[in-house]
Amino acid sequence: MVAVDTNVVVRLLTQDDELQYQKSREIFENQDVFIPDTVILETEWVLRFAYGFKPTEICLALRKLFGLPNVHLSHANLIAQALQWHENGLDFADAFHLAQSQQHTCFYTFDEKLIKKANGLASCEVKKP
Repeated sequence: MVAVDTNVVVRLLTQDDELQYQKSREIFENQDVFIPDTVILETEWVLRFAYGFKPTEICLALRKLFGLPNVHLSHANLIAQALQWHENGLDFADAFHLAQSQQHTCFYTFDEKLIKKANGLASCEVKKP
């Protein structure tokens, strides 16, 4: 199994550089691929800020990628939860943090918007310290 960096994933999804796209495609067609959580987080940021993708476009692209039988993630169920929450209005990074914190009693933040939007979503309470 191989692991990939954000730029490999972005090239595959955007196809903005033909040579790099072809090399990325070869990897995903011929290898078992592990995508680290940090790469997923950074990929969303790059697609949103550098390419102007909307949340629904990002989630659709990532779901298709993560649905490939040879793609492996650390926490596929938590990532799926983060994608759903992101589509429903939560910032992706916040959704990702919250999804990975569900086994804990609470998630502390000073972000008032996150507290309001996350109310009742997770098994852990989102609140101010």
